[in-house]
Amino acid sequence: MKRLKWAVSLLLLAALVLSGCASHGSKQKTKNLVIAEPVHLIAYLPLYVAIDKGYFKEEGLNVKAVTATGGAHVTSVVSGDAWGVIGGPESNQIANYKSKDPITSVVNVVNRANVYLMANKKLKLSGSSDEALAKFLKGKTIAAGRYGGSPNLLTRYLLMNVGLNPNKDVKLDEPADAAAVVSLVSQGKADIANGGEPQINEGIKKGAWNEPFYGFPSLGDYAYSVVSVKASTIKKDPETVQKFVNAMLKGLKVVNEDKEEAYKVLKKEFPTTPDASLKAAMDRAYKDNLWSKDGYITKASVAKPMDVVKKTGIYTHGYQYSKLVDMQFVEKAQGK
Repeated sequence: MKRLKWAVSLLLLAALVLSGCASHGSKQKTKNLVIAEPVHLIAYLPLYVAIDKGYFKEEGLNVKAVTATGGAHVTSVVSGDAWGVIGGPESNQIANYKSKDPITSVVNVVNRANVYLMANKKLKLSGSSDEALAKFLKGKTIAAGRYGGSPNLLTRYLLMNVGLNPNKDVKLDEPADAAAVVSLVSQGKADIANGGEPQINEGIKKGAWNEPFYGFPSLGDYAYSVVSVKASTIKKDPETVQKFVNAMLKGLKVVNEDKEEAYKVLKKEFPTTPDASLKAAMDRAYKDNLWSKDGYITKASVAKPMDVVKKTGIYTHGYQYSKLVDMQFVEKAQGK
């Protein structure tokens, strides 16, 4: 958390200097905002596009994305180190329990459960029934990611749905670093791993696994990654929230409608990732309808991740959609 504070402080200082220089002789002031992300992920492309294309700048905002691992992306908003967070609404609800200033989601970004399961190339799944899946998974070592993180919880959820006990019928390896799952399988320390892009194609390229044998996007509309801010921010500064949402909707539009432009930004964000891997990742994202088309967070899309945390026992205190989600800014931007 200390490292995050230093990172955020340095970014804010740099942003203040730059905005001060840019606004010299100009009446317009730029507001600096930090968005905390749990990992730098291809799925967050609409946010990166809105930054790169200057959509936030058009709204008078200077937005920076800061990676805060290990669940710090949520706590950084609670502590005030970041203005907003991109991640699952279920993580927000867990942090909101008994909070007087709950984190509230204002715009959708990733509307599918962006997690897949890949197996060592020596393993072959026979059949697609729950029984076949249970037989295939039982006794395996699974690189499931950080305990409490969405990939981990979805993996546990699937195990339970096919009749397996995550704590007894499989061995879960739970590294905090999402990128570690590739090496765990390639080194033979795990039989199966979960993950998204670019990890999927990195694993394929290294010969760790073939194409995923299971994809959680099959769950349909699922509020996997939304941008959220404190309720007090909405109350005290709704104008800034509206400007942020306006820009995010433009970013979503580009990603959904202009693949060529979206890919250019993706290349900038992941300069060391081979073109073939990036293109494969984009193809998978479009095939699975990864990104929200309109920024709207439906009740049904929130109910699914909340069911996951309830079934896995991570959070069982319930929630209220009206307190967890606020769609007024999306609706205003769309003229509703």
